[in-house]
Amino acid sequence: MRHPAHAADSALEPVRERLLRSARADAEELLARTDRETEALLEGARAQAAAILEDARRQGEADAAQGRAAGLTRVRRTIRARELDIRRQAYEELGRSTAERVGGLRHRPDYPAMRDRLARRARQLLGPDCEIAEHPSGGIVARAPGRRADCTLDALAARALDRLGAETETLWAP
Repeated sequence: MRHPAHAADSALEPVRERLLRSARADAEELLARTDRETEALLEGARAQAAAILEDARRQGEADAAQGRAAGLTRVRRTIRARELDIRRQAYEELGRSTAERVGGLRHRPDYPAMRDRLARRARQLLGPDCEIAEHPSGGIVARAPGRRADCTLDALAARALDRLGAETETLWAP
């Protein structure tokens, strides 16, 4: 005899098979959909990562360009500072050399006539009653109440250099 539970199992077998097929189909569909969603998420993540890398590359290039520009500016400033320092040194050397050569005028035979011309010029500037004294380094210094005229050889050389102004740069410009 057949056992009633066994008969029920046999009767439910087609239902069970349909349920299993349906569950497998649902599982396969769910897995396929999960695979598609996973692939879409991965593709979105790859695209986002590529965009982030491109932004980083552009920012890096911009930073590098800015760094190059800043570096170039620093180099130009350094070069300009050195150039100005060299020009200052050349101007100072020209001043020393000029003062030294002008100081040598005291030893020339025509120095007394030069000193007399300087004294006349001081009297024109300060008046005939000004007090005139010879300076130890050459030339004269004249004084009148509240005024003074420096006609020393050093002062005359410095004023001559000042009058040259920017022209002095032509002496050492390329």
